Amino acid sequence: PSRTMDDIVKAALKKWPNVPHCYRWLALDARGDWYMRDERIQHAGPFPQVKGSRIQHEKLQDFIQRNYEPDAQGHWFFQNGPQRVYVQLEAAPWVWRVQWRDGQLHMASHTGRPAQVRSVWLDEAGRLFANSDIGFGIVHTQDVLDAAQAVEQGLWHPQPLAFAQAQRQFGFTLDP
Repeated sequence: PSRTMDDIVKAALKKWPNVPHCYRWLALDARGDWYMRDERIQHAGPFPQVKGSRIQHEKLQDFIQRNYEPDAQGHWFFQNGPQRVYVQLEAAPWVWRVQWRDGQLHMASHTGRPAQVRSVWLDEAGRLFANSDIGFGIVHTQDVLDAAQAVEQGLWHPQPLAFAQAQRQFGFTLDP
């Protein structure tokens, strides 16, 4: 368990260590929104073509985000008490919010975690990604202008990325 995981979650893991994992019931889109995908939605079609119900409850979003992390195979999950709920990803495990403030470029994940860029990538669909000290993610569409300014100023140097290779190259799985 991570250092950020809620104490109540850590206690539940100790109390019930063998709860079965859950798959395809939670998803993260390329804009950092969480979606519940119940059985009816799963049968209606694959994510992200059929997204499900967007989670709008702030406290639930915060709880998911505090307890969101990868396993050793790069499968991202939300630890919900004793149950590990694996997350389907539309594009990447992180969605980056990029903003200029006080003449400085700042980047944070959709969960609010600050991150330092290590490399920047542009896929064949024109989507901008960044690998950072906390992992790989897609730049939020609303922040592309701020990211473009970083490129224009020579802070970021996008490299070509074949999206089909991103999972292997950066160690994550879109659909665990």
